[in-house]
Amino acid sequence: MQVENQNLEALIERILETKAASLISKAVEDYIRRNEERAREFSLLERIVRVEEELKALREIQLSLLREMNARFEAIDKRFEAMEKANQQRFEAIDKRFEAMEKANQQRFEAMEKRFEALHREMNARFEAMEKANQQRFEAMEKRFQNLEKRLSFLQWFMGIGFGFLAFLITLINFLR
Repeated sequence: MQVENQNLEALIERILETKAASLISKAVEDYIRRNEERAREFSLLERIVRVEEELKALREIQLSLLREMNARFEAIDKRFEAMEKANQQRFEAIDKRFEAMEKANQQRFEAMEKRFEALHREMNARFEAMEKANQQRFEAMEKRFQNLEKRLSFLQWFMGIGFGFLAFLITLINFLR
């Protein structure tokens, strides 16, 4: 009986060890699987947080780039306004010079007219010839100034297009960075 009890105890012990080993291995597997799922969840959460932080950083960079671009465009606008103002002042100065020249010439013509009234017709003929010559000179000067105005207008458009193109290139370069 003792041998049977020992065999029985050994058999029960083996069955219990086998059952205990399988139960423990299942419990460990379940524990590991749950921990792996939690680790994946934490990993995903960390990735999501990193992505959100990167998106926030990108938004801030975009906003700063937009502010910088606006500042640059405002600076370019100010430059154009300053150039336009300077050109306007130059044209006004030229207009004043022409008006002064015209007044001076008008005064000269009036003085000459008074003098020539006393003289005879030959001098009147010379005066009319001189007046015609001056008129031609003024027309030639006016043509020159019209040509100058056309050139200045072309330069103004050319510079405007050039600055616009440069602004576009700067913007494009900034976006490509």
